[in-house]
Amino acid sequence: MKINKTFIEDLLIIEPPLFKDERCFFYESYNKNNLDIDIDFVQDNESKSYKGVIRGLHFQAPPFDQTKLVRCVSGNILDVAVDLRTNSKTYGKSFSIELSSENNRQLFVPKGFAHGFQVLSEIAIVSYKVDNYYNPDSDSGLIWNDKDLSIDWNSDIKPILSDKDLKLTSFRELKSPF
Repeated sequence: MKINKTFIEDLLIIEPPLFKDERCFFYESYNKNNLDIDIDFVQDNESKSYKGVIRGLHFQAPPFDQTKLVRCVSGNILDVAVDLRTNSKTYGKSFSIELSSENNRQLFVPKGFAHGFQVLSEIAIVSYKVDNYYNPDSDSGLIWNDKDLSIDWNSDIKPILSDKDLKLTSFRELKSPF
């Protein structure tokens, strides 16, 4: 398993080895022994979304904050993480990467980040592991198009958001719980 660091500390790109033959391919999407991180994932989540859908930027406040391991099972997405850790050198910085069923990359998003994605293909299925259970009272997020975050969403695709995600707060208004 190849683990690549990003410019944001603790945010990792994971590339599992792919074994191909005439039948197609096989890979281990997760093996706890291959990650040198003490994480106990407790829940798997999956979403299916149409082109243009933006889900996020979401996070859960402590003590229900979550580490995520995100992958795109079908299609392709622009996956985005924003560092909300106030003691971090990259506080307020965002990182984005294309995850797809073709490149099999995964993004390891530690606690203290807002996370979201935009679907670039006609349909995408996204799956992710979390290390803490969802708690509706701890649910929060940042507005997707916040000017202070300067996230380069794909401007060629019309964004589709839930009413909830359209009402999320700006980065300036956020009192980061991390």
